[in-house]
Amino acid sequence: MICHITIPDDFPKVFSGTEAEDKARAFGDVKIYCNKAKTEEELIERIKYSQVVVNIRAYTYFTRRVLASCPNLQLISIWGTGTDNVDLESAAKLGITITNTPGANALSVAEHTIAILFSLARQIPFLDREIRSGNWPRVEMVQLSGKVMGLIGLGAIGKNVAKMARGLGMDVIAWSLHPSPERAKESGVRFVSKEELLKNADVVSLHLRLNDQTRGFFGEEEFGLMKPSAFFINTARAGLVEPRALYEALQLKKIAGAALDVYDQEPLPPEDPIIKLPNIVLTPHNAGMTSEATMNGLMIAIENVESFFTGNKINPANIVIRGSR
Repeated sequence: MICHITIPDDFPKVFSGTEAEDKARAFGDVKIYCNKAKTEEELIERIKYSQVVVNIRAYTYFTRRVLASCPNLQLISIWGTGTDNVDLESAAKLGITITNTPGANALSVAEHTIAILFSLARQIPFLDREIRSGNWPRVEMVQLSGKVMGLIGLGAIGKNVAKMARGLGMDVIAWSLHPSPERAKESGVRFVSKEELLKNADVVSLHLRLNDQTRGFFGEEEFGLMKPSAFFINTARAGLVEPRALYEALQLKKIAGAALDVYDQEPLPPEDPIIKLPNIVLTPHNAGMTSEATMNGLMIAIENVESFFTGNKINPANIVIRGSR
């Protein structure tokens, strides 16, 4: 069966010219757009006759209006884990299946989490700038071995962060929406209450999915419970954190510092006040951008499409919503 597949948002390009594109063209009629749709109308125009959309970028929003304007659409295969750019309730009502690629970039994001933690603890950006300016600074840094890593969320990424943190000699505690003795044993962590984690962790690293239940999950109360010497890391989603509460926690030194890879507005505007804070490390939402993670995720996204149309079983972990049209 030849299906009509559209990639509406391969910008910057990661899909075009890859093995994943070749695989898609083997069983589908593929149309790729290598620029960003500027309006909702333009997005609808791109996908309104498609049976399948392969979603590359989180800046593409599949609202109710967009979904309802695509009567042939049966599947949105998302490259990545996050689904906050899709109106899932509308998709379910319209019978559209939504799949994603959980865990495809878990190792890369976990490595990045540890990397920006080290950058923060060892003040690497500051030291690099100072040496390039002709200075030879002497600052006291933080040794991570022996410290407590507190993980908020223990999915594929969180489990890999736990493994790496334990390898550094850290004690790992975790809070999860779905704790269990089996998961604790598997990951080498100890589940505790949210309050206990925040009060005892030297590093709090956020690894939750963004949805209605978790939006604004971390705010003034949570930062207020943390140690003044603690670090905060977010490589998940900006919407999990109240931005004003984070800014005030850093500005007033309620916490020692933060490292972020995600922001409410991307690219981060140069006038954003958080940029001027000295106790923060910033990276441009690129935690999962390794060639290994990219190709792994793209291939899984296309395998989800192939399985959907050939009747083969899609990995249940990849199905967000199973629709039927």
